[in-house]
Amino acid sequence: MNRPLVGTLATAALGAATLLGTVGTAHAAPQDADRHPTQQKTKAVDFAGSVALSNCSGSVVRMPGSKADDPALVMSNGHCLEGGMPGAGEVVVDKPSSRSFTLLDKSAGKLGTIKATKVAYATMTDTDVSFYETGSTYAEIEKKYKIKPLELATEHPAKDAKISIVSGYWKKIYSCGIDGFAPTLKEGEWTWKDSVRYTPECQIIGGTSGSPVVDTATGKVTAINNTSNESGEECTLNNPCEVDENGKATVHKGIGYAQETYQIPKCFGDGNKLDLNAEGCVLPKPKATRR
Repeated sequence: MNRPLVGTLATAALGAATLLGTVGTAHAAPQDADRHPTQQKTKAVDFAGSVALSNCSGSVVRMPGSKADDPALVMSNGHCLEGGMPGAGEVVVDKPSSRSFTLLDKSAGKLGTIKATKVAYATMTDTDVSFYETGSTYAEIEKKYKIKPLELATEHPAKDAKISIVSGYWKKIYSCGIDGFAPTLKEGEWTWKDSVRYTPECQIIGGTSGSPVVDTATGKVTAINNTSNESGEECTLNNPCEVDENGKATVHKGIGYAQETYQIPKCFGDGNKLDLNAEGCVLPKPKATRR
């Protein structure tokens, strides 16, 4: 399991965005391609700003304080890293990368390619997220492709809010609502905090990992799609479970989850520079720098 997901996860395509692999997802995903028809898009949400990775989905995102001449950031899941999934407790910071992302227009047409210069941040501890810094500024992307980034919300997502999960990999949008929140979500060796639980309509599949979860009322990104319980097992790979304060596990077979992103903007300062010591930043730090 401490390798790119080419085994069970990839073969099953995570059943539904359950921890996607890095290499195998793209090979396994076609097995599920026709099982889940595209859900109807909402008026507020389209594909503009979303990207397709080799194995996952993602999006070009901005912080509320980001400026036009800042290097653009691409957000996806930590488990979508090209080098494989970070282990529990592992944090990746400022790692060189030349990964390519296919940028999509509002109708999911391919506009072109943008490239990373580094992994600014990635982890699967407490959350499941990666941020790539690219060699293009927001202004350059907008001038060349007429595309603006998606903005990260800064407020906690609300129960019953209507959401759209925008998959650049599959060029599909899944629409549903927020059923509630899991204070602790456990899958294999990983544990995530305050996860978003979807209503059953969002039957996400492999390749949707890293998709932005957009609040349809605001058009802002409120979470990042990352997993679902595939077969009803308890706390195993591809089968996350919710654990209460007494250690009791609850399983919701077929239900998907996302990791909240509203606190992340506090960790990025001027120039989109990562600052894990900034006030209010709760992202895990690399072990050598924790304090």
